[in-house]
Amino acid sequence: MDNNVYFAFGLTLFAGLATGIGSALAFFSKSTNRRFLSISLGFSAGVMIYVSFIEIFFKAKESLVETMGYRPGYWMTVAAFFGGILFIALIDRFIPAEENPHEIRTSREMDDTGAERNFRKLHRTGIFVALAIAIHNFPEGMATFVAALKDPTLGVAIAVAIAIHNIPEGISVSVPIYYATGKRGRAFAYSFLSGLAEPVGALVGYTILRPFMNDFLFGILFASVAGIMVYISFDELLPAAHEFGEHHICMYGLISGLAVMALSLLLTAS
Repeated sequence: MDNNVYFAFGLTLFAGLATGIGSALAFFSKSTNRRFLSISLGFSAGVMIYVSFIEIFFKAKESLVETMGYRPGYWMTVAAFFGGILFIALIDRFIPAEENPHEIRTSREMDDTGAERNFRKLHRTGIFVALAIAIHNFPEGMATFVAALKDPTLGVAIAVAIAIHNIPEGISVSVPIYYATGKRGRAFAYSFLSGLAEPVGALVGYTILRPFMNDFLFGILFASVAGIMVYISFDELLPAAHEFGEHHICMYGLISGLAVMALSLLLTAS
């Protein structure tokens, strides 16, 4: 059990710190490879959607049916799934669109914004974006951790998908702060710290829930994780993939993610 906990935490840390990759790309790349970013985000969405509907939801259903019986267990699974969607939707709802990393803005748009605003307001925008991303990353960290704790193979897939979608979030933090201050180190630090919210979310969640861990709670958490992943895919990843590239590029990434995830689960099935 301890080894599983360390492994799950390591995956969550890896996913969260991918914001630093985005920050580095913003500094050292003259231009973003928009097609690659589009297909990567589509791929990430495909992975999340497939594991949510095909794997996580049914694992949650199995646990809840076993503890509650078929009909109430199935109802509880569906309720927890939509509860996860409602939870992450409420987080989105109460973060203003200007600071919300799920409201898609390209790096070019952020550059244009920087030319129009004074440095102080731009710096404030960067800090609010970092805080908003930290708030979003907190439940994502719990989701990755719980999935990896229950099924390490599944946890790896989710961690990789979340890491990919954290890269443009890192860009959205570092660009306004860098333009406002001219300091790469400070911009990278804010981006890095916003990503740390994921392992912090895992630690807090595990500390609080550890005494109550059983099949029923795992089922509730798993179904909620599925809802959170589906919401992130449709609300953030697919719109971002479409924004950064052509429609068909986005779809190629999505279908590739579905196929690769399906194949990996088939190859690891016991």
